[in-house]
Amino acid sequence: MGMVGGGGRRETLRKMAAVALRATVRAASKRRLMPSRAALLLTPSAVNRLKMLLNDKPGCIGLKVGVRTRGCNGLSYVIDYAKEKGIFDEEVNQDGVRVFIDQKAQLTLLGTEMDFIETKLSTEFIFNNPNIKGTCGCGESFTI
Repeated sequence: MGMVGGGGRRETLRKMAAVALRATVRAASKRRLMPSRAALLLTPSAVNRLKMLLNDKPGCIGLKVGVRTRGCNGLSYVIDYAKEKGIFDEEVNQDGVRVFIDQKAQLTLLGTEMDFIETKLSTEFIFNNPNIKGTCGCGESFTI
């Protein structure tokens, strides 16, 4: 009788382990594991322009990027020189250039590529943001 009870217990444990294993596999198969995205990626053109700008400002340690409510469509990018890193700023250090992302802009900018273009009419930083749902006609503001 001891053998039958022991065998039954082993069988029950085996079934419980199989059920737990199946449940774990099902739970993992339903989840979509996304690779982590960088907060902000800089193109080589943006890196070169930032290095040039920061060389002209010896007291600055990097650039600070944020978003503010303004414009005709909601949010707009704000760029300024940074003399220090804010307590809650996220730091992106790429190719020797430091960019600080304001706490309020971190989720808004997640996965954004910062580029710099120079044409006959303008020189500007361009933000290629995958999170944007819409922009205004002039391109100055956007919605998430």
